[in-house]
Amino acid sequence: MQVKIDKIIRSKRKTIALQLTDEATLIVKAPFEVSEETINNVVFKHQKWVEKKKNEVLSRDPKFVEKEFVNGEGFLYIGKSYKLKIVNEQDIPLKFDNGFFLLKEYQPTAKQLFVNWYKEKAYEKISERAEWYARQRGFVINNINITDANIRWGSCSPKGNLNFSWRLIMAPLSVIDYVVVHELAHLEQRNHSKAFWSIVKMLLPDYEKSNDWLKDNHYLLKI
Repeated sequence: MQVKIDKIIRSKRKTIALQLTDEATLIVKAPFEVSEETINNVVFKHQKWVEKKKNEVLSRDPKFVEKEFVNGEGFLYIGKSYKLKIVNEQDIPLKFDNGFFLLKEYQPTAKQLFVNWYKEKAYEKISERAEWYARQRGFVINNINITDANIRWGSCSPKGNLNFSWRLIMAPLSVIDYVVVHELAHLEQRNHSKAFWSIVKMLLPDYEKSNDWLKDNHYLLKI
């Protein structure tokens, strides 16, 4: 039986790529000129891979549930889940005090409020960790930016600019440190050679645990 294609995205790309989302839907990215028949043939050829990945997503525990921004929902912050409480009075729309407090009138725009809050905290914490690790090896950082990237947790430009997804602030501190060190190491080694990983390991001897955590739990780092 042919695997169901949930969405086809066409662009100027040269090749066909299959992507299984965190909701177990199949997205095919294809060049403009490629026919649907060719796309179906490629999906059929990789049917076993698609089914395997779909089963992996469906068997995840805990599962990601899209937020509704209602009383009692849990929101991750530095690896810990904090409950949301809807309140009628407070001085700012969204407040954090060992839990999240949201003014009821702001529920319609709650998602953006959370994103803005996460971005602010991500910049503070990631900058702090990046500067600390940079001092350990004498790295020189030009600038730190917080991005909206979904799955690219960090990147390093040739000019020494470090970019990090705001979603990282939901991960445990050890995972934040791993991504920070990973990008810092690229200031010295632009590839993933043995020399690169030796720098990472010197700064974070148990980095593999954090790398594994990110691979297994990345789908939880969103709202």
